[in-house]
Amino acid sequence: MRNPVGEGPVHSQRTNTEARYYPERPFALPPRTLDSIMLNRRDFLGLSASLGATLGLSPRLLAALNSLPQGQLLQRAIPSTGEMIPVIGLGSSATFATVARAEDASALKAVFQAMADRGARVFDTAPSYGASEVVAGGIVNELGIANKLFWATKVNVAGRGGAQADPAAARAQIEKSFAIFKQPKIDLMQVHNMGDPATQLPIVREFKKAGRVRYVGITTTFPNQYAQLIDVMRNEPLDFIGVDYAADNRDVEDVILPLAIEKKIAVLAYAPFGRTSLFRRAAGKELPAFAKEFDATTWAQFFLKFTLTHPAITAVTPATSQAKNMIDNIGGGIGRLPTAAHRKQIIEFVDALPQLPGR
Repeated sequence: MRNPVGEGPVHSQRTNTEARYYPERPFALPPRTLDSIMLNRRDFLGLSASLGATLGLSPRLLAALNSLPQGQLLQRAIPSTGEMIPVIGLGSSATFATVARAEDASALKAVFQAMADRGARVFDTAPSYGASEVVAGGIVNELGIANKLFWATKVNVAGRGGAQADPAAARAQIEKSFAIFKQPKIDLMQVHNMGDPATQLPIVREFKKAGRVRYVGITTTFPNQYAQLIDVMRNEPLDFIGVDYAADNRDVEDVILPLAIEKKIAVLAYAPFGRTSLFRRAAGKELPAFAKEFDATTWAQFFLKFTLTHPAITAVTPATSQAKNMIDNIGGGIGRLPTAAHRKQIIEFVDALPQLPGR
């Protein structure tokens, strides 16, 4: 069973791990590059075999990973510029945030190394995810891979219930992210959970105009904020949105995803496993036979490939704190994707799974 994944605020006290990775001092800024590392099948087989014992891969999962189709991690274009990014990335809420708060966050180092080795560059985080942003910044700089990632973080200093954001506090929060990442540019700065867009979006655009932020976005995973998101998408220039989207959570298909295509807005898909609901509903069941037709060998790949069938989705960023899950997730972006007919089959299959209490 996979670990929980999802998007949402996580709060914690400063730990020794945080203190190690963010001693609150100025940093040297290395040059930014957009290089990506791709993995061919021969390299993948060699790496997965050697890493099997190290990462705790079960023989069954290792066999599934070794059966991945030949090819590279798929990439899609950011509509506003045409820049290509890999379709599978890493989120940092849920279990990632839990491990980041722990005194020993070494497991996350293996996650980032697995990610970098296989070309999965998109990393989505937020200051509100407890220690996630701080610890991640420290790890990737320690590994020397910080300039290989596509950094997507967030800003939100507005209170709950539509409270107004303090502009000075918003700018200070963004500056802290720069200090943590030790990068001269942040690829994507997003207003988190629709926090006072009237105040915070212009501030993010200030950073973009100054050449310090490359893309501007806004996110929400709360259905009661969808109407506000739609209004912002229709009336504000955006490069990205971030929303939750899974085979058992398809509400954004009605208006939000078609509007993203119309407005040429990239989409980061969060919670592609329904925050564990899909794994729990499929527990004890075998993958349907038709999964082989689009190269899905695990449940994670099955669900991720569904999310990628929608043409509005630019990248998916499931959170994980385990390298074996990161490797598995990357498999969801390799090989064939489901056809329209497969997509219909997946929906019918998922809708027929047992419902969970309270859903």
